[in-house]
Amino acid sequence: MQIIAAPSNLGLRPLRPGHEPGTWRAPAALIAAGLLDAIGARHLMELPRPTYSAGPQPGTRLLNGHAIRAFNLALADAVREAHIDDQFVLVIGGDCSILLGALAGARHAGLLSLIHIDGHSDFRHPGNYDPEQSLGAVAGMDLALATGRGETLATDWPGVSSPLVADEQVVQLGERENRDADFAWPDVNNTQINRIDMFEALKIGSDAVSRRIEETLQRAPDHGFWVHLDVDVLDQAIMPAVDCPGSPGIAPDDLVAIISPLVADPQCRGMTVSVFDPDLDPDGQFAATIVNILKQLPFPLMQNF
Repeated sequence: MQIIAAPSNLGLRPLRPGHEPGTWRAPAALIAAGLLDAIGARHLMELPRPTYSAGPQPGTRLLNGHAIRAFNLALADAVREAHIDDQFVLVIGGDCSILLGALAGARHAGLLSLIHIDGHSDFRHPGNYDPEQSLGAVAGMDLALATGRGETLATDWPGVSSPLVADEQVVQLGERENRDADFAWPDVNNTQINRIDMFEALKIGSDAVSRRIEETLQRAPDHGFWVHLDVDVLDQAIMPAVDCPGSPGIAPDDLVAIISPLVADPQCRGMTVSVFDPDLDPDGQFAATIVNILKQLPFPLMQNF
């Protein structure tokens, strides 16, 4: 198994003037909390930390758009090279923008399905907001971009066709704001994405959620698939160390039950873990929570794609 540390904070807005989001520290914090020993990892690749800027950049209305592309091109190369060696890839971020590079790299091994586990469906795109009024923060746009919506800077990647993943091959699990009157991206409800919101997931339970996921994967059984975990899908009482915590959330044991058969499946090409901010975890308590969840997952040592 190849572990890739992806220390990005490029896709997140500052929480206040002069602030720089701390998600870039997450890989080091999780490793310090014992991640590598917990999951039996033997190989670690660390990408260099990119430079963050809160201001606009020429030629893009994405916050840190050019830096996000450069970072994700490097990440895509790392994922692709790991797959050439038949390795399962675990990418530890970082903010959710790392999903794009992970998918771009994994696509070199064939078409993909995506299991997007996140307390937000991250579906902001120019069809549901005005990019001239504000810079787009890619951590809130990653699913829209992965499905081909938005600037080509973040939708089109070398050597693979766009979109990175088709709507009908996506499961979005965990959105908790879609029942609010001011839901930010209601047009996600008009797509073929298999949406299991937080409230339905809690009502039907982890076994039924897994069956719903399997239904989507079986639409294209010859595809590989990728798992994306944004830890804000946990309740804020358990995981407040994220930029946008919320309640309710999926319990850790249920999260393990849902993800375990996915990462054990030979068709799974890898997994991203994102949006943990160690700046909000001064004593390491929440890093330990994440490590404990990952420790329980049956990651394979090798995969043959």
